Amino acid sequence: MGAPVYDAFLLLGFGGPESPDEVMPFLRHVTAGRNVPDERLLAVAEHYHHFGGVSPINAQNRALLAALGAAFAAQGIDLPLYWGNRNSAPWLADTVATMAADGVTRALVLATSATGGYSGCRQYRENLRDAAATVDPAPELVKLRHFFNHPGFIAANVDRVREALAGLPHPDEARLVFTAHSVPVSMNDTAGPEGGLYLTQQRETARLVAQALRGPGTPYDLVWQSRSGPPQVPWLEPDVNDHLRLLAKDGVTSVVVAPTGFVSDHLEVLWDLDNEAAETAAEVGITLVRAGTAGTHPAFVDALCGLVRERTDSAPRLADGPMGPSWDECPFDAGCCAPARRPAPVT
Repeated sequence: MGAPVYDAFLLLGFGGPESPDEVMPFLRHVTAGRNVPDERLLAVAEHYHHFGGVSPINAQNRALLAALGAAFAAQGIDLPLYWGNRNSAPWLADTVATMAADGVTRALVLATSATGGYSGCRQYRENLRDAAATVDPAPELVKLRHFFNHPGFIAANVDRVREALAGLPHPDEARLVFTAHSVPVSMNDTAGPEGGLYLTQQRETARLVAQALRGPGTPYDLVWQSRSGPPQVPWLEPDVNDHLRLLAKDGVTSVVVAPTGFVSDHLEVLWDLDNEAAETAAEVGITLVRAGTAGTHPAFVDALCGLVRERTDSAPRLADGPMGPSWDECPFDAGCCAPARRPAPVT
């Protein structure tokens, strides 16, 4: 019967402010329904104002769209490209309305997250459902699979770590430390057979990159960053700063931090690693260099084209390691990858 027909491609991003006036509205939108006081948001806003009130994430998505457009043309992928965000302009609902007006009926969607989990997968699926509900008739929006172990994503991260290692006088002695965004432990719970899906996939990305760099069995660490929320809620640990202090006590003097849990050098990477983690490393006597993210690395862009071609012309489904390629349709029930459970009120 042949591969299904698609007539557009949608890049689905997190979003970010692009001027100082947008910072607080953006943060309020991100935290809507969570009763986060403005005092806390103002503290986070300072991270954005450190960079002129502009998050780099939208510029990076524009660069990725441009790279994908060129790659699509080179590979004969005849799909117009669209872009919509969860938390800022261009708003996803507006983009879907534009797609409908343009006559799009069935689009492939790339969410800018390599793994499963609530924020990186299920919430994006909910965003797509809600945006489609605002248009009649709405295009069918088909999310592409997780790519945490795709050879192109792994190769791009391996190159970024190699580039970082080259900046050290003794690269073979540097400890490999991989980071991803911490989430509440309850958010890592998954209803399907692979409970802890987010953690499992982040571990596999780190393992594959470390193995490609230094061979099987090479030591490395997976740690977490960007924690927020009330202290009584347990989150995935250890925090990168706590881990750096422990490494220093063990005599480690140089570290490469590789944020393999992210696909671009957005603000949390720049602030939490280039500022906070760098300060911690300096305090404890560790030389720290940060690897870049996959970004617009040619291997990553080619991998994304491969994900599209899996659906449009039955190209091979590539994956490194024993976990194999992820599914196209989520096999779990509606209870998978749940949002964080809030603690009981203190009485």
